[in-house]
Amino acid sequence: MSLSDTDHDLVAAELGRDPTPAEAALFENLWSEHCAYRSSRPLLSAFDSEADQVVVGPGDDAAVVSLPTHGDGEETYVAMGIESHNHPSYVDPYDGAATGVGGIVRDILSMGAYPIALTDSLYFGGFDREHSRYLFDGVVEGIADYGNAIGVPTVGGSVEFHDGYEGNPLVNVACVGIVNEERLVTAEAKTPGNKLVLVGNATGRDGLGGASFASEDLSEDAETEDRPAVQVGDPYTEKLLIEANEALVDADLIRAARDLGAAGLGGASSELVAKGGLGAEIELDRVHQREPNMSALEILLAESQERMCYEVRPDDVAEVREIADRYDLGCSVIGEVTEGNYVCTFEGSEPRGRETVVDVPAEFLADGAPMNDLPMAEPVEAERDLPDAGVESAFDAVVGSPNTASKAWVYRQYDHEVGARTARRPGDDAAIMAIREAGTGLALSAGAIPAWTDADPYDGARAVALENATNLAAKGASPHAAVDCLNGGNPEKSEVYGGFGAIVDGLADMCRTLSVPVVGGNVSLYNDSAAGPIPPTPTLAMIGVREGYDAPPMTVSGEGTLLEVGARGGALGGSTYLATQGGSDRFPDLPADPTAAVDAVRAVASLDSTLATHDVSHGGLAVTLAEMVGAAGISATVESAEALFDETPGRVVVETTDPAAVEAAAGDAPVRDLGAATAGGELTLTVGEERLTRGVEEIRAIRDVLERELE
Repeated sequence: MSLSDTDHDLVAAELGRDPTPAEAALFENLWSEHCAYRSSRPLLSAFDSEADQVVVGPGDDAAVVSLPTHGDGEETYVAMGIESHNHPSYVDPYDGAATGVGGIVRDILSMGAYPIALTDSLYFGGFDREHSRYLFDGVVEGIADYGNAIGVPTVGGSVEFHDGYEGNPLVNVACVGIVNEERLVTAEAKTPGNKLVLVGNATGRDGLGGASFASEDLSEDAETEDRPAVQVGDPYTEKLLIEANEALVDADLIRAARDLGAAGLGGASSELVAKGGLGAEIELDRVHQREPNMSALEILLAESQERMCYEVRPDDVAEVREIADRYDLGCSVIGEVTEGNYVCTFEGSEPRGRETVVDVPAEFLADGAPMNDLPMAEPVEAERDLPDAGVESAFDAVVGSPNTASKAWVYRQYDHEVGARTARRPGDDAAIMAIREAGTGLALSAGAIPAWTDADPYDGARAVALENATNLAAKGASPHAAVDCLNGGNPEKSEVYGGFGAIVDGLADMCRTLSVPVVGGNVSLYNDSAAGPIPPTPTLAMIGVREGYDAPPMTVSGEGTLLEVGARGGALGGSTYLATQGGSDRFPDLPADPTAAVDAVRAVASLDSTLATHDVSHGGLAVTLAEMVGAAGISATVESAEALFDETPGRVVVETTDPAAVEAAAGDAPVRDLGAATAGGELTLTVGEERLTRGVEEIRAIRDVLERELE
């Protein structure tokens, strides 16, 4: 770790002296791209984060929004957050992904909330490459083992394969939790004289310099050279920490909280007091440690997992310690909140007396990093060059693509029902959690489609937001709030930064159009490797709300008419069809009124006459219809290959017993008659002059590519 010359001069000017080695390392980490968002923060003002339902917006460990109540429900809040663990998951896929889960769960704990659901959005290089499969297997295992052990269900997400992630996979994990006004905690220190108490695992040397590591391109030897920067998780300690945190909140013992993530204790404690306009005095040698002879710098910056920093009233310290002991967790009173600087002292094993290793203004440390002003290059629009492929072979290729294939191999490894709240399980358009406290169904959708944003960063990002909103609406839920994880390559390259800026604007514009506040998020840049930069990737985790928890299923019953609701886009840019067949095209036109499109989908899904719903997007109608076939089948007619493979979001296929009711509920949205559900479990599809038939077992065999290749 080393502080750049420019930053060193800024720090020295502020302090009136050269920084100590510990101060230099602390500034290097907290002023890194990963912590300070130096290249992205100037762009993030594009997002609207205010709305009546927003209780805590961007800037805390997680955001908090209120839920509508139904029946005799109580006022209930949802805490929501998202983070990336990209570089660590390349170096060590198992621990990198596992500790990503642990970190986002602790962000939810910081708000006084109890975690109830996780989603994971995963991006890897080409599925045909052995290294991609190795990373994929390790990441899924890490998420499964950690999430299952802590008792938080993983209920949704996405998996994408694209050559641009070959040297730099992405692991984006979101979490939601339940809290109310009385239990709400923030990361803003309150009162000088209050104690700072560290609760959780002992501190070791793992993860040292992780924030700095996450703020630079991956080198070819990263898997060996950067292994010490990856944290090692202990989910069983995290489970104890979840329950201890709940007990501390129950007893009203926490004045403020921050989890220890990037930049370790130094990051958490300095940001906690800086947010309150205060300072701290910390004795680093009081931190409970699991390795001998740790230096002040190691204690300050190690990113050992399963640790929380609490502000506690002096009279409450004994009770906090008793609760920590009850859950077999370490507990150290490491210092107190002050009105002065952020000061850290240390008395090591050598008899040199107590030394001051850090003495800096907390707000300058936490918020003083200068922002970057980088040039942007405009993305180039693709030309139209469509292949002339036969429908039957194209159908099999699209439906069997790893990106559109069944993800059951992934979510079967997750415990998605622990906690007894999961009303709609993984594999559908959106998961639904039963928030019985409010009588409300909480729908969750998360992900991005990199082929879309690679083809057109701005409109592709708009489509990502519309797609997530449509997923919620297809289960009868109204979009309510979102958090984002914005992933890009090296921002110092103008074409990369231009693409990143375009996804920010596209996501912000569509969320604003849909009246969905973006209440928090995460930025991960420098996702470059020897293989080149990743596609700009705007993962969005969006929640929706509906009365009750019952929603129409995805598979047809065999008793109704099939209708397509929503406008097609007239192009195939970014589609799975082009990815499998070659060629290029402009990105499809999105609906002129996206809000009306989402409202139409939600209204149709909410009809009593609706038997099944499934959104149309990734893979187009071909994949939608294939996924809707089960014990009952489908007989459908589509006028052209372009119509069959068009991926324009904002559409839904509905099985209904009352087509007139669908027409009325859809308003101005186009409604097309596709055919009918049938008694037999097969798909019969007529496209122009071509006709194909696939039985449900044939479709499953085509779509089980992940299981077939990985089991």
